[in-house]
Amino acid sequence: MKPDVEIYDTTLRDGSQGEGINFSVMDKLRIAEKLDQFGVHYIEGGWPGSNPKDQEFFKQAARRKWKTAQIAAFSMTRRKGVAVETDDLMRQILEAETPVVTIVGKTWLLHVTEVLRAKPDENLGMIGDTIRYLKDQGKIVFYDAEHSFDGFKDEPEYALATWQAAEKAGADCVVLCDTNGGCLPEEIARITALAKSKLNTRVGIHTHNDCGVGVANALAAIGAGATQVQGTINGYGERTGNCNLTSVIPLVHFKMKRRGVPVKSMPRLKDLSEFVDEIANLRHDTRQPWVGQTAFAHKGGMHVHAIDRVARSYEHIIPEEVGNFRRVLISDMSGRTNVIVKAHELGFKLTPDTPELKQITARIKELEGEGYEYEAAEGSLALLIGRTLKHREPAFHVDAYHVSMRREGKDQVCEATVKVRVGSKRTQTVAEGDGPVNALDGAIRKALIKFFPRLKKVTLTDYKVRILDSATGTAAKTRVLIESSDGKREWGTVGVHENIIEASLQALVDAMEYALLKK
Repeated sequence: MKPDVEIYDTTLRDGSQGEGINFSVMDKLRIAEKLDQFGVHYIEGGWPGSNPKDQEFFKQAARRKWKTAQIAAFSMTRRKGVAVETDDLMRQILEAETPVVTIVGKTWLLHVTEVLRAKPDENLGMIGDTIRYLKDQGKIVFYDAEHSFDGFKDEPEYALATWQAAEKAGADCVVLCDTNGGCLPEEIARITALAKSKLNTRVGIHTHNDCGVGVANALAAIGAGATQVQGTINGYGERTGNCNLTSVIPLVHFKMKRRGVPVKSMPRLKDLSEFVDEIANLRHDTRQPWVGQTAFAHKGGMHVHAIDRVARSYEHIIPEEVGNFRRVLISDMSGRTNVIVKAHELGFKLTPDTPELKQITARIKELEGEGYEYEAAEGSLALLIGRTLKHREPAFHVDAYHVSMRREGKDQVCEATVKVRVGSKRTQTVAEGDGPVNALDGAIRKALIKFFPRLKKVTLTDYKVRILDSATGTAAKTRVLIESSDGKREWGTVGVHENIIEASLQALVDAMEYALLKK
């Protein structure tokens, strides 16, 4: 069924411009796959030609089949004084081979004359030429009208002329951008309604959160007729961030009563939010609306007493509808729905009546209390669930290991020795590496390939470390997240320990065992 409001995700491009956020190619692919599974309509992968990482993302994305989402490439209008057919920007965006292209252009005369140093009519030509050229190439073209609202407030006739130029050239949607994030909802609503009345093509909205009203502004635009909303998961973005899709998506569905992402996706919203945070190596915001750990947490005695009798007396929705769960502080509740939803994603048939559900939930809570985080470590979680349900022993055991590091002149040598047991058979291997974890990975892999040749295809693609209790200094507990791939699929595993090598070993062992579990 056609949505009332299209969700356009720009986490991988606009979101990655936020301070402290840096995605690898594998990170971007994993997030894109998660967004696709969730039911987002468009995923903006980046800016072709801006950096090798984005180029590689588009190459790999073109080889994959996407279930629901269409991949979009982002670029700008042709450059001043350059014919559109010969502009390298156009060549690069066509080489990305995406069905959707999003082009940004200038709305505000201030930018046209002072930044581009172009004539007003020349800017209109740049907009029209670019969109027309890309439409002739068979692309779906969205036009991001940068500084739409500031430009309209300054020179309304010219701002409207830029939007009409995009429409005339064939833009499939004109997206009004509050690029500086300085507008209020009533301004957004008024100008969006005017644009809607003057344009025949669809109108979208792209807001930033500089005044803390990015989500409110997006809703104001939807209320005024916008049918596409652009934003990022968890509100990542430059300065104070972009419109937060983890708030917009449930607001569209539950409060505005409009069709957005599929209804069946809503219980996975919290999982999506935490997954992206974990991939970005950022601590999840526990106070985030809808998906934060405290969004449905109750502490006051009067509140707890009331929800025990009538839950909706202090909750605006049922928490499980967005994959969250109610928490009564001091006496936490189980959160079994989260476990069931995640288990289904991993291929396990768990129901509320499954005898082992209570045991699995209790074990997950126990380990999370120790610092484990399973949102982006689906490999480790699958192993935990599988062992409990099938009571199966691991395929192998690491009985002992030793890691050493020494300096020889200017060179450093890291060496690892492991003793591995498979059934009744034992083997010992030694390997060197660029660092202790790399050496340990090499030694384990060398030992296991003797028994499991298919592990030759498994590679470690990323390694992240987070300090969990920095107040204890160098004795702090660390969490290690490892991402692995066999060339066809990717998965994450996790380890936690005061010793970073031990935490890394846990994650490495899980990575290999999960590879053996999934054929």
